[in-house]
Amino acid sequence: MHVIFRESHGLEETDTPQDLGQSPADLVVLSFSDSDLGAFAAGWHQDKAHLPSLRLANLTALKHPLSVDTYIEQTLIGARGILIRLIGGMPYWSYGLQQVRALALEKGIALAVLSADGRIDPQLDEISTLPISTLRRLSMLCETGGAPAARAALAQLALASGLYARPDLVSKSLPQVGAWTHQSGIVCPTAFNLENRDKPLVILSFYLSYLRAADLAPIEAISRELEQYGYNTLGLYAPSLKEPQAAAWLTRQIKYLKPAAIINATAFSGKGSTGTSPLDVANVPVFQMALATSTRSAWRDGERGLSPADLAMHVVLPEVDGRIFSGVASFKQAGVKDRELEFSRFAHQPDYERIKALARRVKAHIDLQVKPIKEKKPALILSTYPGKPWQMAHAVGLDAMASAKSILKDLAEDGYYIQTCDDLPTELRKAKLEWPVNAYEKALRLLPEGLQKALKDIWGNPHDDPLVSGGVFEFSALEQGNAILALQPERGWNNDRDNDYHDTTRTPRHSYVAFYLWLRHEFTADALIHIGAHGTLEWLPGKSVALSDECWPEALIGELPVIYPF
Repeated sequence: MHVIFRESHGLEETDTPQDLGQSPADLVVLSFSDSDLGAFAAGWHQDKAHLPSLRLANLTALKHPLSVDTYIEQTLIGARGILIRLIGGMPYWSYGLQQVRALALEKGIALAVLSADGRIDPQLDEISTLPISTLRRLSMLCETGGAPAARAALAQLALASGLYARPDLVSKSLPQVGAWTHQSGIVCPTAFNLENRDKPLVILSFYLSYLRAADLAPIEAISRELEQYGYNTLGLYAPSLKEPQAAAWLTRQIKYLKPAAIINATAFSGKGSTGTSPLDVANVPVFQMALATSTRSAWRDGERGLSPADLAMHVVLPEVDGRIFSGVASFKQAGVKDRELEFSRFAHQPDYERIKALARRVKAHIDLQVKPIKEKKPALILSTYPGKPWQMAHAVGLDAMASAKSILKDLAEDGYYIQTCDDLPTELRKAKLEWPVNAYEKALRLLPEGLQKALKDIWGNPHDDPLVSGGVFEFSALEQGNAILALQPERGWNNDRDNDYHDTTRTPRHSYVAFYLWLRHEFTADALIHIGAHGTLEWLPGKSVALSDECWPEALIGELPVIYPF
């Protein structure tokens, strides 16, 4: 059969015909889960001398009927045993199940169709050709997870198929919850209590399934990067943050360990029936690290940044818990093709530039915890929209100037070094802080070359910027002790601001870029408090979420903690 293929690009996968090009083998395992397939690959390699030949495939590549027909004709036709793990039951691969069952009955193939959600499914039992006792044994081994259990499942399937395999009666199961380090694997968490460590601790929470599938590359990468900054790191894994026993264990460990911060790599909300999440017990920043299910190229080329599913799992629902979204850390990528299995495992491949950005962001928040309060330098930023002097700091439904005054008062009462004036609006209109253009040009060279080029092509020489006078930028900014209150410069031209202000493709002009670089490199702000409308993260060119270093908000804000009251 000749299949005509077409490529599909984007963050949503469409069901296009695929030819996996696999030759026949004695055993075949099919699953929607890359973790499953990774465990079976590792298990087979552990004892391949005593196991039949094997093929592995992800069912997402076999969703089109033409793909199913091609795979049956080229690969399954020579199988003696087939194991299929399904999430969601028959409707999720109905055509494939019909055709594979017909083949199994015709050829006498041992067929095991198992539920992947831990429940017994009578419909799947009926489709299978093996005894119920064998199906339950295979289900138990698959639920146990990990390479040893997968190896035992392959041996069981081989014997059920009339093939030789060395009996594998022992499968070491991983604890449902536990602690982990990249140096030692599973460890005892008590070794990391306050009395036994001399560095701040960052906890990394992740799924048990990642450990079972040996799919921990992004967790290892962020752990190593944080250690470069002088932190201890400890992974805590569980099947789910919501499972009652796992949640109780996590709560006890986090409360006992007293971390400086938590990075979470599980998806969705972590709040259980009690309305609380185990990650909240330490009362420290909890950062959400997205392990994207899309490829890096889809993220790189897409304006949205994450697929709708990833957006829901890693951004929207975690924000319900109050987590701080810290960006994408990895993408699902195919590894080097295994020639013996004719299979390329899709696993979480870390993006090391994003890992470094995430670590810097975590460090900035931890630094806020330990820096003496009188030395902290907050920057309060007000919008100039809609550009009229009498509407300075305008925000619908919010008195931004009164809010700024109240925030400064609260900071002073908490021990910050704040010196306030009585008439903030008048003083702010008159106040100017200067920054030499040559200092700006030096800082600008730290930005990606593509952004520098866009800025120069559109806005020309920085000396021609309206806020430059005598070789210096003049920002509307007022020092209030260690705090600063400033008006955000215009992104474009005043006479075309109605069009410019909500144009997310508009490259900001030099004075806008200079202002944020000045905040970071000259004023050295510890945190940015943007009061009211039109925050820097909202309207600048770049992805909607999961930013790259080529996105203007990321380039200007960097790792600076941002608080956005509105």
